[in-house]
Amino acid sequence: MINRFMQRPCASMLSVLLLLFLNPAAAESASINPQADEVLRSMATFLGGLSSFSMKASIENELVTDEGQKLQLSSSAEIAIKRPGKMHVTRKGMFADIEMIYDAKTFTLHGKKKNLYIQRQAPGTVDDAIRLVEFETGLYAPGADLLFADSYPILKSGVTRADYMGTTTFNGIEAHHLAFRENNVDWQLWVKVGNAPLPMKYVITSKWITAAPQFSVRFHDWKTRAQIPASQFEFSAPAGARRIDAISFNEIGEMKTEEEGQQ
Repeated sequence: MINRFMQRPCASMLSVLLLLFLNPAAAESASINPQADEVLRSMATFLGGLSSFSMKASIENELVTDEGQKLQLSSSAEIAIKRPGKMHVTRKGMFADIEMIYDAKTFTLHGKKKNLYIQRQAPGTVDDAIRLVEFETGLYAPGADLLFADSYPILKSGVTRADYMGTTTFNGIEAHHLAFRENNVDWQLWVKVGNAPLPMKYVITSKWITAAPQFSVRFHDWKTRAQIPASQFEFSAPAGARRIDAISFNEIGEMKTEEEGQQ
C-alpha cells in the first residue's frame, strides 16, 4: 500500500508526524479515512434497508496444507432474503452442496450430497438465522456479515485503520475500493458507485497465518426489488432424506455428521 505521506514535501511530512506524536487522538482519527467510513456506512444502510433482495456469489477460499502448499477452493452461492425473517441460501462447490432455508420460525440445513438435514425451531430474524448457522455447524461464513440488518457496527468492530483507495471498474461497474486493517486480518471491500451502494467484491486476508490465505467473494446479479415466491422459503424433504440431530463442517467445507465425528 502506498504511504499517503510519501509524496508530500518533507516539511509537510514533519508537521504531520509532529501533530500525530503530540496529539494521540489526532493519530487515531487520522487512521480512519472519513470517505472510506462513509462509503462503508452507506452500503450497510442501503443493504439493510432493502425489504427483499437476491444475488449470486462466486467464492474463492484459500487453505494452506501442513507442507505449506496453498490451495484455492472455488464455490458458488445464491442468496435470497426477505426481511425481517426469511432467507434461502444455496452453496455448491467441490466438497459442499448445501441448502439453508429459514422462514422466521424454522431453520433447515440440507446437505444434498448425503441427503441429510437438520431442523431447529428458531423464531426470529435473518440476523438470528445467520448466528444460528455458525452456532449449529461451526461453519464461519465471512461474507455473511454483510447480510445483517445493520452490518456497519459489525464490520467496523476491530478496525484499526481504514483507507479509501479510489475507484476502479470491473465487469463494467464503477466501484469504490476500501481497505481496512484489524489485528489479525486485513480486508478489502469494493462498493458500487451511485445511489445503490451494493457490495461487489469482498476480500479477507489472514495475515498471521502461514502464506496469508485469503477468502474472497464476488457478488453479481443483484436484484434489489426481488419478487421472491413464498415457496422458496419452504422446505420439503426430498425422497430418501434422513433427518439427523447435528451437522458440522471441516475447514474445506466438507460436511460431517455427529456419527462420523465419533468414528
